[in-house]
Amino acid sequence: MATFSTRFLGCKVSFADAQAIRERLLADGHSEVDDGGEIQVINTCCVTHEAVSKSRQATARAARSARTVYVTGCASNLEGAFAGTAANIVVTERTGEDAAGFVAGDVGAIGCVNAEHRLDRIRAFVKIQDGCSFSCAFCVIPVVRGATRSRTAAAVLAEIRRRVGQGHREVVLTGVNLGCFRDRAAGYGLARLVREAAETPDLERLRLSSIEALTRTPSVSPHLHVPLQSGDDGVLRAMGRRYTASQFERRLARLSGLNLTTDVIVGFPAEDEAAFERTLELVERVGMTKVHVFPYSPRPGTRTAGADTVALAVKRKRGARLRALSDELSRRRWQARVGSVDRVLVDRPGRGYADDYTPWLVDGAVGSFVSARAVAVAKEGVLAVAA
Repeated sequence: MATFSTRFLGCKVSFADAQAIRERLLADGHSEVDDGGEIQVINTCCVTHEAVSKSRQATARAARSARTVYVTGCASNLEGAFAGTAANIVVTERTGEDAAGFVAGDVGAIGCVNAEHRLDRIRAFVKIQDGCSFSCAFCVIPVVRGATRSRTAAAVLAEIRRRVGQGHREVVLTGVNLGCFRDRAAGYGLARLVREAAETPDLERLRLSSIEALTRTPSVSPHLHVPLQSGDDGVLRAMGRRYTASQFERRLARLSGLNLTTDVIVGFPAEDEAAFERTLELVERVGMTKVHVFPYSPRPGTRTAGADTVALAVKRKRGARLRALSDELSRRRWQARVGSVDRVLVDRPGRGYADDYTPWLVDGAVGSFVSARAVAVAKEGVLAVAA
């Protein structure tokens, strides 16, 4: 038996991949520790230069104490990202189930044990799709994860039933491009999958993690994360995005009442001050409540790998302005919730998320749903009491 730990960097897809590795090692009889361990798995990210740097740093730290460090995930597929690392580091060049299978096979099994005793029972991330076949000029995901591909609907629905049976209160459907989910043989698109997933007995909440192509999805929590990247048409064209700013805004206008969050890149080579101002204006008009801000970072293998024309200081200034706007828009939504009652899934002491994925500060047993009334706004979210 080996002791092991897993760590993920990056998005919810990376988290789901790390969980798959964790479950395989538990199922094979190995013992999980919170930190350290003879076997340490770092599931990496390469969406920006900073993400690769953090992945390398995490790997180097793990190598100081581990017998073997397995580097999995996106950055493990990026050529040269881990050149010159320590001898006890294994760069798998694999993501998802391929990575889980490689690590489990290399470590080896010791027998069948109860593999679920340490699994998080609050929410489960179920990956339904992976990869990307679009060609955004800045994005390295098609290079490191390959073309878009979907799991079968039967496999997804079976995993949701299994997760609910384990005691998970919430299921989050995740993927690189959720809107690209297709099971053509069985006649499923995303909307049908969501409808049937929502009918799973004892499932209390279903949520989507991030969606590129908007699809009407009934029976899902009223929150959508829709990447914008820029609010300027010239920048969007240079990025290779497949919509204009007005098209993006019109589509979101049909989704009134939803809590909308997004991603934005600042300092893309085609972005001048006027273009950035248009992004700020669009984010505010749409009412995004959380903006994940990424300073542009040229990625190897992409069409803009050799272009980085906006000064770092300018990127930082624009990023700070956009984050300040994001904070203000969050507070506006939180303030509008004061006096309302919602169901909150408590996922840590004194804190949880309402159905629209706004953070609420309320007491309750971790892992439980509580009915809460919003009474004020705090720095971290909606302050609430039991209703």
